[in-house]
Amino acid sequence: MSSLVIVGAQWGDEGKGKITDYMASKADVVVRYQGGNNAGHTVEVGNEKYKLNLIPSGIIHDNTLCIIGNGVVLDPEAFLNEIRMLQERGISTANLKISDRTHLIFPYHKKIDELTEIQRGSNDIGTTKKGIGPTYMDKTERIGIRICDLMKKDIFAEKLKANIEVKNKYLKDFFGFEGYSYDEILNTYLNYAEQIRPYVADASVLVYEAVKADKKVLFEGAQGTLLDLDFGTYPYVTSSHPTSGGVCSGVGIGPSMIGKVVGVVKAYTTRVGKGPFPTELNDEIGEHIRQKGFEFGTVTGRPRRCGWFDSVIVRYAVRINGLTGIALTKLDTLADMPIVKLCVGYKLNGEIIKDFPASIADLALCEPIYEEFPGWEDISGITEYNKLPTNVLRYIERIEELCGAKVSLVSVGPRRDQTIVIEEY
Repeated sequence: MSSLVIVGAQWGDEGKGKITDYMASKADVVVRYQGGNNAGHTVEVGNEKYKLNLIPSGIIHDNTLCIIGNGVVLDPEAFLNEIRMLQERGISTANLKISDRTHLIFPYHKKIDELTEIQRGSNDIGTTKKGIGPTYMDKTERIGIRICDLMKKDIFAEKLKANIEVKNKYLKDFFGFEGYSYDEILNTYLNYAEQIRPYVADASVLVYEAVKADKKVLFEGAQGTLLDLDFGTYPYVTSSHPTSGGVCSGVGIGPSMIGKVVGVVKAYTTRVGKGPFPTELNDEIGEHIRQKGFEFGTVTGRPRRCGWFDSVIVRYAVRINGLTGIALTKLDTLADMPIVKLCVGYKLNGEIIKDFPASIADLALCEPIYEEFPGWEDISGITEYNKLPTNVLRYIERIEELCGAKVSLVSVGPRRDQTIVIEEY
């Protein structure tokens, strides 16, 4: 079976955009299965950079069918802006499809997201305020509005009216916000409907038929394992399932249709927002990694917190996702450092643990246990695995031993040609 899932195996921002773009160059179909425009991929092709938030990375390739699955929540304004950006840069969107079961983000979702975060004060979660969480809340509460509703004017108008009444009352009573005009949102979204209509399809059917026809299908997630709603550092997580298990419910296929699962892993660790981070470096080394690796959020521009590689969380990701391989990125960022450290376990209340704890209270108390490795020189121009410096190879081999998965791809720079493939997919 030629289907492949690419997941983030840390807290997101692992370089999935580049890896997905590389894999997408060989794929027939690329499918985004969860999240919204609260996450982003930066894809570099030659001297061109493309920042994508909703549209699958495969859109850069002319003959690749790109699908946004039902597990995604879609902001029509953001989606159409992204389409315009691509078209203005000469990229065709003719091969793009959206599931008719995809839930829609509305202005009231974004406002609720924003005001809720403000109300939390110092206990805020650190959301992007894009309305993602409130949209998933409506989906779970079974009052959400889907694209198939938007395609039918009367049904959409009825559902929107019921939602506006409830949301305006909530915004007024709880936050003192006056709310939104039903007519204004109705007209705006009916306009969106006509622009979106050519892209709408039954995504489940398209993906099912592609897999059955033995086409190369690539499933692309946003965020990372440690941001999964169930298995991440709750409550500092996203509102969906970036793990490989999210593919089935986020696209509409069975687990037997998933072939391989590759986890994208940085050669160090980063995260955005609040929550415990055992290997975080609040010193000049952390700042050096941030600046050299350009560790700033694609969507928010927020500086990412940086730390040493944590094998505890990657081993956890191997188990949760059923990883069949690791794509190791940003090894070049660690070049020219005299010493590189790797976390091999935690010390918690005097005990050594090697499994990731559920409680963030426990995680906050965890002290990393490190092994040290001698550094290496610049590797950004190396194109063959066996020509990497001995110190790099030792570092990779130790990651494999600790995490329980083989490294199948190594990235030594942001460009597509700075990719060393160890095992083809």
